[in-house]
Amino acid sequence: MPAFKEAGFQERQEAAARARNAALARYRAKPPIDEAVTAERIARRQAREAAAAEKRAALDLAMKAAIEAKREQERQAAAEAEAEAKARVEAAAQARAEAAADKAAQKKLWTEDDRKAARDARYAARKARASRR
Repeated sequence: MPAFKEAGFQERQEAAARARNAALARYRAKPPIDEAVTAERIARRQAREAAAAEKRAALDLAMKAAIEAKREQERQAAAEAEAEAKARVEAAAQARAEAAADKAAQKKLWTEDDRKAARDARYAARKARASRR
């Protein structure tokens, strides 16, 4: 088997020139670019991009509408909860006022003996609390 012979400088230059010429021949063999086809491709790409932009805008609009609707529902729920809490507070205050008025009316009907019995009951309760300590 013969030994490997390394290519010399001249041979390498010739191989590079042949490769350049082959690439140039392949480039020249390509059909010329048709302006109509290029324009059509550009138009299709722009149409796709416009459709995608329109779709994104529609999605953004729908998303914003959904978010706003959710916020409005939350505002309404908070307002209803606040009104309900306010009504409960007012009802409790009215009940306390009625109870106080009832108690005051009952106190007017008490006799001296009833007042003494209530005072004695308060005194006994205070003594009972003090003795527990």
